[in-house]
Amino acid sequence: MNDTALSPLPASVQSRRDERWGSLLVFLSALMWSFGGAIARFIDTPDSWTVVFWRSVWAAAFLVGFMLWRDGWRGTVALFRGMGLPGLIVAACFGTASTTFVVALSYTTVANILLMQAGVPLLAAFLAWLVFRERVSAATWAAIAAVIAGVAIMVSESLDGTVSPIGNGLALLITVVIAVATVLTRRFAHVRMTPATCLGTLFAAAFAASQTSGFAVSGHDMGFLFAFGVINLGLGLAFFATGARMVPAAVAALLGTFEPLLGPIWVWLVHGEVPSARTMVGGAVVFTALIIHIALEARRQSRPVRPGITGLPAPN
Repeated sequence: MNDTALSPLPASVQSRRDERWGSLLVFLSALMWSFGGAIARFIDTPDSWTVVFWRSVWAAAFLVGFMLWRDGWRGTVALFRGMGLPGLIVAACFGTASTTFVVALSYTTVANILLMQAGVPLLAAFLAWLVFRERVSAATWAAIAAVIAGVAIMVSESLDGTVSPIGNGLALLITVVIAVATVLTRRFAHVRMTPATCLGTLFAAAFAASQTSGFAVSGHDMGFLFAFGVINLGLGLAFFATGARMVPAAVAALLGTFEPLLGPIWVWLVHGEVPSARTMVGGAVVFTALIIHIALEARRQSRPVRPGITGLPAPN
């Protein structure tokens, strides 16, 4: 038998295979997250805190099960112990984001929330420069300015009473805390995202439990709450945590834009919720700036240069 038949694949071939697999997983994470608004609109429970509680409980149960299957009892405990302060802050950010997303749906459209989130990578770049003085290129500054302009167009609807200022404020808060989590995740690369996000869902469940008027829901709602927690939040986080390590940051960011792109489409097709004109215009500005910037970043990262912080997308 030829000995070469038993030799491992060349590193370049294995790397390309890993990147293709990772790209698929990151795309699947964005796809799972994009279903959030459409699933939420099926839930009749009027108390948002009840929705947050059950969504978080189901997501936490799934993520714990996923880590136990992947890492075993000892490995899972070690992951939680190894998070440290950065992991706790990231957990708090994701807990805030997942909670605020549900509450914001009571005040504004899915499109408003998701299109604002499209600017997370660029806001993360700004925060990294502000806090850690990481270098930001002129192209990134230009893209940040365009994103600010696009978000301003969307938020301007609050000034004339067309859209609730509370809803837009909550949507903006989601974008900010996800950007903070992105910066910390990239700055402290040793912190595993899966246990941090799992802890975030537990934070959200605990806080919602202290705010809700009751935990009882119908069987119909529980079915959609299960999907909201396991498929939308938990499975999306598991796909992203596994796949994001295998692809360049710019590629992960580009694939992550499928969430704000597809999310409003599902809600429009299933529930007939049509985004306003200003939301569409502002979202188009944000998307144009983001995609142009990611394309430039992908070209830059194809060279042997240390990737920047602007390329990592984050979940709801």
